[in-house]
Order: sequence, then C-alpha cells, then structure tokens
Amino acid sequence: MKAADIMTRTVQSVSPDLPVEEVAKFMLARRISAAPVLDGSGHLIGMVSEGDLMRRSELGTEKHRSWWLRLFVGADYEAHEFVKTHGRKARDVMTRKLVTVTEDTPVADIVGLLEEHRIKRVPVMRGDRMTGIVSRANLLRAFASREANTQAATNEQDRDIQLRLNAALEKQPWWHKRACHVVVADGIVHLWGTAESAEEREAIRVAAETTSGVRGVKNHINVVLPMAMMPG
Repeated sequence: MKAADIMTRTVQSVSPDLPVEEVAKFMLARRISAAPVLDGSGHLIGMVSEGDLMRRSELGTEKHRSWWLRLFVGADYEAHEFVKTHGRKARDVMTRKLVTVTEDTPVADIVGLLEEHRIKRVPVMRGDRMTGIVSRANLLRAFASREANTQAATNEQDRDIQLRLNAALEKQPWWHKRACHVVVADGIVHLWGTAESAEEREAIRVAAETTSGVRGVKNHINVVLPMAMMPG
C-alpha cells in the first residue's frame, strides 16, 4: 500500500497572506488540525498547524526566557520566535521546513517518518505540486478498512457492486470522485472521504443503499464546507 492509496486528495489550503485569525477560523470550520500554505502559483511553501498557533502574544502564551537562557538560544532564534508569536499572516507563523513524500512512498515508510519527526501528517508531492496529504487519521482508516479491501479483492460479486455503484455516482453532478473512496466487502459498502454538504453525504449513502446487491452501508464520509460557505 502506498501514499496514493490512502491520502486525502481534496486538500484544504490557505494563502500566505491570510490573517492568522482567519487561518484559525478556517481550521475550526473544517475540523482540521493543519492547513498547507500555497503561493499564488499553487506551490507548497509551508504548513500551519495547531502547534504553530499555540504560542501567541494575544493569548499571553509566548515563551519568556530568563536572561541566561537567552544567551544559549541566540538573537536570531529569538527574532524568529518573535515573528512566530506576533506575526499577523500565515506566512509569519507557518512551518517552512516540511517533511514530504511522493505518491509512491510505501505506507510503512510514512509511519516511520511520522514517528521519527514527531509529526502528525505529511504532504504528498508529484514533482513540485502537492497532490494530497497523509495524516494519522488516513492511516487509521486504512487499517480499519484493511479487511474490507482484502475481501473486496477476492469477491467477484462485491467487485460487480463496486463497479455499478461507481458508474452510477459518476453520472451525478454532485459526485466528487477524487474526494471519496468506495469499498465493498461481503455486500457491505464502505464510504470514505469528504463531501461538501450534509445533503451530498446523504445522496452518496442513498446511491449506495439503492444499488442492487448491497446488504448495508457504512458511511464514514466527513462534511467539509467549501471556502465560500465559511462562517464569518
């Protein structure tokens, strides 16, 4: 199994000039713990995570070191921390040195990188373009559906159901193939990924339930609002 098999393909990103307060609202509205920062050309230049927003002057949570500790960290590092805790834009607070993988990176290697660098997610790159993100949640979903994937690969009837359901979904204007993944095991349809509304999520469920041969549906799709629908 590789990064391309489990990654989230519809990535919620922010611009480097988005105010820090809007970045926080963006992450809360989408229930995500980090957001990639893309420049005007769509290139990945950093990542803003919950950790990057924990130390803020507005909250009084910035670090205050004694004079002797300041001798060890150096003026450059203190200047960097000042920007991080007082900066007003995403570019000021984002982490710039990122660990990345390619679409062909084995999942086992990704787990090793997450553990080695003590991080929760890695961007997936194709050349200089980001095509997705693999997070700990993606790994958990892959583990949870491992048995379902194994059964689906050996069951001709399940493969037929999956093909017919995918064909029916692709005819619908609300279906976002890159954002969702369908697995069928023993007549049970497992739905993973994201939808842009609760109505879209339910429409996918109904499409699965009304496909001939389906014995049940397990809907794990999360609703992620598009940018235009963000509150406030």
